[in-house]
Amino acid sequence: MESPPDSAERLFGPRLPDAQRYAGLLVTAGVERGLIGPREADRIWSRHLVNCAAIAEAFPADARVVDVGSGAGLPGIALALARADLSLDLVEPLARRAEFLTEVVDELGLAGQVRVTRGRAEEPAIRESAGATSWVTARAVAPLDRLVRWCLPLLAPGGRLVAMKGSQAANELAEHRQTLLRLGVSSMDVMECGVGLVDPAVTVVVIERGAERASRKSKGRR
Repeated sequence: MESPPDSAERLFGPRLPDAQRYAGLLVTAGVERGLIGPREADRIWSRHLVNCAAIAEAFPADARVVDVGSGAGLPGIALALARADLSLDLVEPLARRAEFLTEVVDELGLAGQVRVTRGRAEEPAIRESAGATSWVTARAVAPLDRLVRWCLPLLAPGGRLVAMKGSQAANELAEHRQTLLRLGVSSMDVMECGVGLVDPAVTVVVIERGAERASRKSKGRR
């Protein structure tokens, strides 16, 4: 397994030992259950853990964050370990992944900070459980238009989706800009996280939900 880089200590601080335990779970049980590929063990820190921890800077203090399509817990578990003040809801539809996430939460003692929910973001039960949150995140789940269609209803007006994207983030945003506006997005920006800590920096797209839909609903009730 790849050793943690110097940046890991700065990103995870006193919880670096827990991050190392998590890395160990990913490259053993995670690989055995098919949650990550066997080749990922050699880049579990550089490609996965530090990248996901780097986006912690995008969230304000004491935020509640819903991680949609959490998979093996990336970025949700990494965010929880990097920021003890964050509360995380990990939403994952596949049973074997949800089971793994629950085991990780128990193993790392994160039950007071992290909740695992099995389901899809677009399901009414998940939207009811998540409530109108201010922050949603996702990594490698779907193209922006589809991702926003799923995630926007989870957000309160003014809430934001932080979507981890690669080097083509700006092109993808430009491609889907008109669709996102029609869906109710009020602003959209590309942001780099972890500058000076990870190389290359992590590119995220930050999508803000507008208040238009909420105002339309209230008008319909009059």
